[in-house]
Amino acid sequence: MQTDTYTCCSELMERFSSAVNLDRSILLCTDYDGDAAVEFAESLARGLDDYPRWIDCRFLYDEEGSKLYEQITLQPEYYPTRTEAEILSRFAEQLPRITGPVTIVELGSGSSVKTNHLLYSYLSIESRVCYVPVDVSASALHEAGDAISNAHPKARVIGINGIYQDALPLLEKASPTMLVFLGSTIGNLNEQEADSFWRQVQTHLPVGDFFLLGFDLVKDPELLNAAYNDAAGVTARFTRNLFSRMNRELGACVDIQYITHEAAYEPDRQRMEIFARFDREQDIHIEPVGRTFQVQAGERIMTEISRKFRLDAMLAYLERYGLVARKVMTDSREWFAVVLLQRV
Repeated sequence: MQTDTYTCCSELMERFSSAVNLDRSILLCTDYDGDAAVEFAESLARGLDDYPRWIDCRFLYDEEGSKLYEQITLQPEYYPTRTEAEILSRFAEQLPRITGPVTIVELGSGSSVKTNHLLYSYLSIESRVCYVPVDVSASALHEAGDAISNAHPKARVIGINGIYQDALPLLEKASPTMLVFLGSTIGNLNEQEADSFWRQVQTHLPVGDFFLLGFDLVKDPELLNAAYNDAAGVTARFTRNLFSRMNRELGACVDIQYITHEAAYEPDRQRMEIFARFDREQDIHIEPVGRTFQVQAGERIMTEISRKFRLDAMLAYLERYGLVARKVMTDSREWFAVVLLQRV
């Protein structure tokens, strides 16, 4: 099938309406007229100006970063992907009976591998299903679109190359919808970012529509620390690739061999904290905005967090945003949860 690519900002709603008549399309969303390097540079400068310093984790996922993340999910220590897939394989067939026919809109879709369980279930009762993957990685969208179309010829795929905020206003046009947010990606948002995200969902998800959420549960810190410090060092390469991307796209001139990946569970905040530690003093140049930041030897820059949740507390929290659980699914060890919510 042919993939048609559109560049759109304010026209996204109109383009989306047109795309539903195509078998395959990708809508490209940008606030910078296609200059993604400027967006990267300005976000990086904001984080390096702050204290403690941080980098927005979405920039981990360029083409190479997306490939490395897929390798991370295959590491023996990294349980979340396998556990969530196990839950979906057990329960996915029950979901269409609860939701009825829906457009499946997936945030942070990546390779869309786990989505296969959902598509098999919905296509078993519907002749056509519209699947809308949303991801910041264009390469991941193209690869996922090819794989989904090959595995599910009756699935219509409309990719959204952008951030979550680009996709949420489309929910009304896609209704009835099941918004899907898997992989415990919700854990990458801090408390303030999560509150903002759920307020946007409450604004845009029509009453009666559904939200399928996967999130990691609090567990033994040894399991958590092992998962983010795999013995093969893939997660370390994932962290360092962020700085390789800076070098390629922003002229950062960072010596990657002096960057060390550090990840540890913080029990008081119930989250993994991932850092890049600079083993010697270096400057980070950001050519698109004409700025240079000095990083001291031993200084750490936060690249990601991954919050862990308690099931009952999470369900009570979501009810504040008009989202009520219709189906709660966990694995036998209760390491991970997938919850089908409905907007009320």
